[in-house]
Amino acid sequence: MMHLRTPAARFLTAASLVTGLVLTGCTTSPSRPAADPDEVIKAATQRLTDACLTRQGLTPYRPGQSPPPAAEQQRVSDALFGAGPAELSVALPTGHVVRAHTDGCLAAAQQRLYGDQPRWFRTSVIVNNLEPEAGRTHRSLAEVRDRHRAEIADWRRLRGHALAAATTLLDTPPPTGDTRP
Repeated sequence: MMHLRTPAARFLTAASLVTGLVLTGCTTSPSRPAADPDEVIKAATQRLTDACLTRQGLTPYRPGQSPPPAAEQQRVSDALFGAGPAELSVALPTGHVVRAHTDGCLAAAQQRLYGDQPRWFRTSVIVNNLEPEAGRTHRSLAEVRDRHRAEIADWRRLRGHALAAATTLLDTPPPTGDTRP
């Protein structure tokens, strides 16, 4: 995830995440999400981030709602993505630098699901940018993938961990009255 500098950009990113989850059928309802691993992980991430925001007295944004005032958008954005300078950073061969926080509800959800949020951040940023790297370095995608075999293997291990954790989380509803998954 790129470091978003303005409250409005961060809020819109959060709204887009929630919209995407809702449009793909991933809601916080007790029904089981699709068997697609990406959808299972998204649903668990949303459940964890929604619960985190709720514990802080914040209401997760839902599509179709009027946007809250700017101050509330900033509070939700800071709680979701973290605040202050980003603690994690990966410089890509394309010249782009991707940053993320280790605080915030999203980081906490990633830590719980992947088991190592900083490692997941680094690995996923690299793996998700293999095609741009191939273009920038004038190498084939196969060559770039071969060069990043270790990161790809790590990505697969971490994603497998997240899928198992997400499946368990979604199969085990929180006790009545407890909003903490």
